[in-house]
Amino acid sequence: MLPLRSETPPPPANLDFGLAPDDAAPNVAQLKADIDAGRTGDKAPHGDIGAAPLGTCEEAGGAPPTPQEVREARRYRAAPSVRAAMDPHGERSFVMPLFWATAGSMAGLVALGLVFFPG
Repeated sequence: MLPLRSETPPPPANLDFGLAPDDAAPNVAQLKADIDAGRTGDKAPHGDIGAAPLGTCEEAGGAPPTPQEVREARRYRAAPSVRAAMDPHGERSFVMPLFWATAGSMAGLVALGLVFFPG
């Protein structure tokens, strides 16, 4: 058995759910498939097992989303500008090195303070 890395989701989330087909009257299951496939840029492409499927609350409240609303959500969620805004390592690749440099320098200052002012 291979050890899991932090980027590897545990089963059943490691299964490839694929892309949802386009349809004239899309439903929330297709929107969830787009999100799980990483097409919307919201999260890494892997399945997400939820306690309540997407759209359950709206349906229980008596106002399920219409196919037109789902079509708009699928279109706008998959927009390139949305995916670009969700890219944590694209244009902002300096953030983590800056974080570690700051954390390291703070630790170094604390260590120097303990050396020169031990008491």
